[in-house]
Amino acid sequence: MTKIYPIAAMMVLAVALVAQAQEEAEGWHQWGGPTRNFHVAAAPLADSWPADGPPRLWSRDLGEGYSAIVAQQDLLVTMYRDGEQEVIVALAAESGSTRWQLAYDAPLLHDGYFDIWMNSAGPGPYATPVIAGDQVFALGTNGQLHALDLQTGELQWSHNLVDLFALSDFVAFTSSPLAFGGTVILPLGSSGRGVVAFDQETGEVVWQSEGFGVAPSSAVVVSVDGEEQLVVFGQQVLVGLDPTDGNHLWRHELESETPLNVATPVWGPDNILFISAAYDGGSLALRLRQLDGYTTVEEVWSTNRMRVHFSNALRVGNLMLGSSGDFGPTFLTAMDISTGEEMWRERSFARSHMLYADGKVVFVDEDGEVAIASVSNAGLDIHARHSILTNNAWTPPTLVDGTLYVRDRRTIVALDLSD
Repeated sequence: MTKIYPIAAMMVLAVALVAQAQEEAEGWHQWGGPTRNFHVAAAPLADSWPADGPPRLWSRDLGEGYSAIVAQQDLLVTMYRDGEQEVIVALAAESGSTRWQLAYDAPLLHDGYFDIWMNSAGPGPYATPVIAGDQVFALGTNGQLHALDLQTGELQWSHNLVDLFALSDFVAFTSSPLAFGGTVILPLGSSGRGVVAFDQETGEVVWQSEGFGVAPSSAVVVSVDGEEQLVVFGQQVLVGLDPTDGNHLWRHELESETPLNVATPVWGPDNILFISAAYDGGSLALRLRQLDGYTTVEEVWSTNRMRVHFSNALRVGNLMLGSSGDFGPTFLTAMDISTGEEMWRERSFARSHMLYADGKVVFVDEDGEVAIASVSNAGLDIHARHSILTNNAWTPPTLVDGTLYVRDRRTIVALDLSD
């Protein structure tokens, strides 16, 4: 583990974190929204839509890929593939027109398992960019990491992570990078090389964790009784790291059929951490606590009744929502976070991504249906739903000021959900 930050720099870390938290509250800057849990403050959302669906503000062709859309003020940023290149693009939020773009060579790799994955899932890119201050950081399928000026798209620095870390065991880079305290943090593909943090301004390596097998899931920062921790859902293991230096704080071993743990961990105010995986993975709730300077990890419950594949799980009050299943049908399932008891199942949606705003849940399922609903222990109350997308909609939605941005493998659409 390499640590480059001097001790004096840590003295300003708390100030940087407060500034970052205030900044993130003003937009949708990263995977999962302002707090990386798919919750967002929003103006009132309409409970009903016209017969032809919510008002469509604009739509445009985009290109292959599953990167979600991040937003700050009048700019949207995402990624797509164009032939043998990947493209980082900024769009005007009001019209969808291109403000700037950076294209770079990203030839598709061909080595057995990767071919099988891409034939079914598409060639990516999969990761979502992250905005931090006046910069945006974007990670490509083959490990090209770029730091750009948010307003102009000017390249500030870049790394080829495969070459930089001599990675020979990666499959694809799918985890969305995370901005924290002047660094950008990301797992090193689906390799056994752990997690790395780069200085946002210079691109220098700040720290690299001890090696462990990382999975496609995106990492999250949680506060365990006041201590900031980076939670990484890896291969057969869940790991807690110190986000300032990469030191291991705790680990919890897991058993699963494959290393393809994709869904993002979900943290709650009761210190319960929820994780879920498809195939034979199931779901697990852990309670994290601080005791005598160490983190204790208590397993609260586990079940195979919910198996979230690559969509997101969403916590609403005491309910944990997720599309359960891998091959075949996937059912929207609600579980009690305290007990793991299944409360209900809804069979009318395909595999869905979700976000929570204005006391409601917005759904985008893989068949392209968009819906808005209320949830309770008794079930799901669907207020409105309409088919919007047509080409394999595997990207989670983004909601900013009542405008919902959705995309499939070919198209991006802006919808007015405001009341």
